[in-house]
Amino acid sequence: MNGYWDGPKPEPQARTIDEMREVLADPGCTSGRPLYFMYRDLARSESDRAWLRQQHVRYDITVIPPGTLCGEYVKTKGHYHTVNPAGVPYPEIYEVLSGTGHYLLQTEDAGDVVMIEGTAGDKILIPPGYGHVTINPVKADLMMANLVSAEFSSNYGPYAEKRGAAYYEMEGGALVKNPCYPDAPPVRYCNPVEVPDLGIEKGVGLYDLIGRPRSVAFLNHPEQFMEIFAGVTGGCLLME
Repeated sequence: MNGYWDGPKPEPQARTIDEMREVLADPGCTSGRPLYFMYRDLARSESDRAWLRQQHVRYDITVIPPGTLCGEYVKTKGHYHTVNPAGVPYPEIYEVLSGTGHYLLQTEDAGDVVMIEGTAGDKILIPPGYGHVTINPVKADLMMANLVSAEFSSNYGPYAEKRGAAYYEMEGGALVKNPCYPDAPPVRYCNPVEVPDLGIEKGVGLYDLIGRPRSVAFLNHPEQFMEIFAGVTGGCLLME
């Protein structure tokens, strides 16, 4: 995190191979090291922390070192979001701080599967109703920040029950369909989107949104901002 975070740094939560085994292409794979690290609920100052808590929003950083597990790129476990009081699933937003990330999004029935590639400065919006896995496909650390509502807990169950996402990304970039999703459609490829009206732009860091309540309101009240999600999965290219 050196060079990307100059505030207090708590001990990270490390994701181990045993915690990931149920979502891997090869659940028998082994690893002698943690697969990735999560730094939760970060703030550079007590005033920043107070503002984040007032907005019911959390700022995190995740670091995914490069590597493969029996031919599959290292990835996050994958989760869905629960619904807010208005009955709309909570969204999330990521920022790539360094490296390259492949964000594999899917609806819970896997009726739509979308891949978004992000590089440094890109913002990746996770729309309501989509679960997501982040993959590190290159030989460098992937470091990413996220802003998310502090009002819900991630639901990992559906990914665990179906042995991961609808596709596994293997070394070299090949996508292999998970047999637990026989009816999953081909992957659609989308680009990161910007929402300048909310300050969601490549040149603006997520942490810079602190102090701007409207810029983070969509995280808790997505029903008031549905128009910003329309472009996330629209106009994508179908994988050949």
